[in-house]
Amino acid sequence: MTNTTITLNNGVAMPILGFGVFQVPADETERVVTDALAAGYRHLDTAAAYGNEEAVGRAIGASGIPRDELFVTTKLWIHDGGEEGTKRAFATSLQLLGLDRLDLYLIHQPLGDYYSSWRAMQELYRQGLIAAIGVSNFYPDRLIDLIEHSDVTPAVNQVETHPYFQRAAYQELLAERGVQIESWGPLAEGKNNIFSDPTLTALGEAHDKSVAQVTLRWLIQRGVVVIPKSTRPERMAENLDVFDFLLTDDEMARIATLDTGASLAFDHHDPAMVSYLNSARIH
Repeated sequence: MTNTTITLNNGVAMPILGFGVFQVPADETERVVTDALAAGYRHLDTAAAYGNEEAVGRAIGASGIPRDELFVTTKLWIHDGGEEGTKRAFATSLQLLGLDRLDLYLIHQPLGDYYSSWRAMQELYRQGLIAAIGVSNFYPDRLIDLIEHSDVTPAVNQVETHPYFQRAAYQELLAERGVQIESWGPLAEGKNNIFSDPTLTALGEAHDKSVAQVTLRWLIQRGVVVIPKSTRPERMAENLDVFDFLLTDDEMARIATLDTGASLAFDHHDPAMVSYLNSARIH
């Protein structure tokens, strides 16, 4: 009832539903990703800062799934930036993942010398080592400035997007610039009591679906790529099972009323948060 892939600005096909491993402990990640691949996920999202790339790579290697059936994303951390630093970090991530190329490489935070990092990523992209390059957590001003000063427009911007922070106007701007919006935290990381939200619960009952399924369906119908995380196989399967129903325009509008217009996680315009992120070293 909905295409299961979207096409990026360079023609690359990206699964609209993937599996994220943020905050999955490294010692659990191999089992969790193995379960996710067995459930049918073929789009995996990790990051150098998560500390679990190697475990993701082990699960991929043991799965026997052909490389061209997988879409693998990882991210560059702030202190690994700069042109040479980015190339080293990219090589390290590839080695840990056990891959010879990446499907998507993202600048994780709009901090530090990310212009130099982007130049290096453009070079890696032109060499065919990355199918697509993009950014994460970029607010409109920083994204537009990067686009205006770069040869390659980011294919993706992965940002906090969920019923309480919907980013509809930003999604329109991204679309105008040819940038695909991707949601991290599509289920609001469980905040605001999302799983007992009266509006989402009622819609779930109407469609015989869970709150999580309704929320993911709502995002997918908006054209937002989603990467829900779960450590439980039954939840993984449930989150994949969102392509057999449609929300009506009225139901979509009811969910739109839940928007608070504010992050539930952190604000990149907050000086204290910028200092905190810049102090977080992963090596």
